Amino acid sequence: MAENHEVERTYRDLGLEAVSSEPVSTEGTRSFAQQMLGFWVTFKTMFKKVNTVEYPDVKEPTAPRFHGRHQLNRHPDGLEKCIGCELCAWACPADAIYVEGESNTEENRMSPGERYGKVYQINYLRCIFCGLCIEACPTRALTMTNEYELADDSRSKLIYEKADLLAPLRDGMLMPPHPMYPDMTDENYYKGDVLGFHPSQEVQQ
Repeated sequence: MAENHEVERTYRDLGLEAVSSEPVSTEGTRSFAQQMLGFWVTFKTMFKKVNTVEYPDVKEPTAPRFHGRHQLNRHPDGLEKCIGCELCAWACPADAIYVEGESNTEENRMSPGERYGKVYQINYLRCIFCGLCIEACPTRALTMTNEYELADDSRSKLIYEKADLLAPLRDGMLMPPHPMYPDMTDENYYKGDVLGFHPSQEVQQ
């Protein structure tokens, strides 16, 4: 009796007597038919076609907005879009991106404008593929591809360097460093006015 009185006083002190409650009731063991119905849901999945049965020879296409491996993009003449602003590194919640910016010179121009990304690293041991770095990039230099096969046999190989992330050269692109398109500024590049390289851009070896 003393214990019950103590419990009631505790409930009263905490204000729990005003909380409605109902006793917990159990229905007991389900019938055999109900149990078999649950087993049937599991059993019939054994006959469904598995999407990855032919992997890696046959791969399922990814969704249009799939977040895969990152890519550093180029302008149509080959100059890099990354300006080394480090906004992607600041936006990363997992601290997976490291950037070192460097100033462009006329003898060593890697991107339009004043700066370019001299060092660019993404640690895929930390990356959570959230895409916040893509949203933070002011020049659309960083995008995400559909590539998802990133497993490797060494932790060091999962730290991608700039050379691993740069997009390949396409038709109409020249490998930087080389001059900007004549009579164009960095604003023209970002507006899409430059559509390819000019003959004067080609660096004479």
